[in-house]
Amino acid sequence: MKPLTALTPLAPLALLALAAAPAQANTADALGDAEAEADTAAEAEQPATLPAPPMGLAFTKPVYDETWATIGLGAGLVPSYAGSDNYIAFPLPLVVGRVGGIGIRPNGPGLTLDVLSAKPTLGKRKTRLAFGPTFRFRNDRNLDVGDNVVAAAGKLDAALEVGLNAAVSFPGVFKPLDTLSIGIQARRDVLGAHDGTVIEPQISYASPLGKAFVLQVQTGIEFVDDSFADYYFSVTPAQRLASGLPAFTATGGLNRIGTLAILNYDLSGNALDGGWSVFATGGYSRLLGDAADTPYTRLRGSANQFITGLGVGYTF
Repeated sequence: MKPLTALTPLAPLALLALAAAPAQANTADALGDAEAEADTAAEAEQPATLPAPPMGLAFTKPVYDETWATIGLGAGLVPSYAGSDNYIAFPLPLVVGRVGGIGIRPNGPGLTLDVLSAKPTLGKRKTRLAFGPTFRFRNDRNLDVGDNVVAAAGKLDAALEVGLNAAVSFPGVFKPLDTLSIGIQARRDVLGAHDGTVIEPQISYASPLGKAFVLQVQTGIEFVDDSFADYYFSVTPAQRLASGLPAFTATGGLNRIGTLAILNYDLSGNALDGGWSVFATGGYSRLLGDAADTPYTRLRGSANQFITGLGVGYTF
């Protein structure tokens, strides 16, 4: 598995992690809300205060119920390591859904579980809290880094970060069918690689565009501690001798800021009935602090990090 070096969260996120399935579930709730409002207004012989759902959606039983899942596969381009200006292609499997009352969504190369996951409903949506464990696999500079000088500094161990995720979702912020979520993740490495802590505040926004398209945008920042920064961005005396790069001692702090957007298209033309869908994604993040100043980035790569991808999924 290649490293995901752009925002994840949304965590991003990252590519298939945000492949609009959660956004589609929110859309199902919103469409039911709009339908109920329209029916009430009609009975009172008053104009509806919210627009009726797009033709074809109001009379379709959504696939998003007590148990649902989306599986899929995508391919994209990401930097070969955090701070690299060389890009590599990678495959991305996708598993997202709700099983046994537990929400499941990808979290970069990893998973986030929501133990407070609510069953999608065609009733009125409310502000809700998501909470649960989160896992992230990080293999930065563990495989091919695409740069001989950086590779000479040595291979790093893979890390498994385990922690908690919490978020609050607000429906109908800008228009009846959208959802705005504000959340935070805190994770710590349990494999003894960087042996540090990562904290990621995130904001995401999801909205249907017509009845077949769903757009999701996520923005976030990443804070890391000294242990994380030292492991990935310091150039030790041994690494200096092996690579020829100047010595550098990195400390923690604000590590990255960025955004990721995903546009999902349902091939049946109905975003609620499940089946096949395709998506495209693009993102940008900027390394900051010692992540940008390290010789691995400043001399051999770039603080500007981009990500693009395409994928296909099936919802049932």
